[in-house]
Amino acid sequence: MDPANSWSEEKQSAWLYRALADAERDPRIADLFRALAAAADDQAGTWEQAAAKAGQVLPVDFQPSARARLVAKLARRLGPRRVKPALAALKVRGLSAYTAALGGHLLPTDLAQVGLSHRTVGGGNLRAAIFGVNDGLVSNASLILGVVGAQATTGTVLATGIAGLLAGALSMAAGEYVSVRSQRELFEYQIGLEADELRQYPDAEAEELALIYIARGMPEDQARGFARQLVQNPKQALDVLAREELGLNPDDLGSPVGAAAFSFAAFTIGALVPLVPFFAGSALPQAAYWGTGLAAAGLFGTGAAMSLFSGRNPWLGGLRMLGIGAAAGATVFLIGRLIGVELA
Repeated sequence: MDPANSWSEEKQSAWLYRALADAERDPRIADLFRALAAAADDQAGTWEQAAAKAGQVLPVDFQPSARARLVAKLARRLGPRRVKPALAALKVRGLSAYTAALGGHLLPTDLAQVGLSHRTVGGGNLRAAIFGVNDGLVSNASLILGVVGAQATTGTVLATGIAGLLAGALSMAAGEYVSVRSQRELFEYQIGLEADELRQYPDAEAEELALIYIARGMPEDQARGFARQLVQNPKQALDVLAREELGLNPDDLGSPVGAAAFSFAAFTIGALVPLVPFFAGSALPQAAYWGTGLAAAGLFGTGAAMSLFSGRNPWLGGLRMLGIGAAAGATVFLIGRLIGVELA
């Protein structure tokens, strides 16, 4: 690691922690940020000595980057809790305090329990599939109704529906790939830095982890003893430091290609529903009637399925989604009708 660069990062971290402490309304979390600022200053001192031995000249007056100043300004305006992703990108530690310190999160009592509360039991892919199908249904059914409203021929409606399916599915897949790839790169970069620091100064990392547990209500002596015991196992320590200091979950490092393929498939399934009558050989206007009916049934089904995650009544959820889809389809149909009249 380059001592000058590491010194700069630690000085910037200390500056950010103090800015966050001033912006934080919860005194317990504010105290955590102040303690982390002091720890960052100590680590900066270590790197300052290393830079001097390497013959590197450090700036007399440290100035944070423009990005750090912008994030600090946003934190003062919106609150640190609302800019957590930007803070994580700047390697701000202690972010797990926002999801654990005040939310009834149980503290671990032994090393075997560390990280268990962060594990989820399925549901993520199912939720993504339901939303993907719903997106395909609403967008392609609305597109088809718009073209039908413009009084296009059966062939034109079918071609438009297929084009809408492919364009939407590819767009969803591309967006999901970029999103997951960017998230993975952020996680890998942050975890890599944490691994370097764990090798360089494990005692300082143990102290930072102890400060987080203290902020969450663990007695001071117990927190420090627990943290020192934890860093003796580097693999487990790195996992916990990523979760507790950076607010990152190593289990979320999914495959960008897999996420893109999953998104493409889910959207395609939904977008195919209103096209089924056309593929079955039906022509307008019957194909439009059947396609609208199938899309309505699909929208009600996805709305009801979403109640698995919202806790709402499935009938109400289904009717709400059906109403939203009907409003979107009717709006596009009317616009298509107006365009068709103008062209005629």
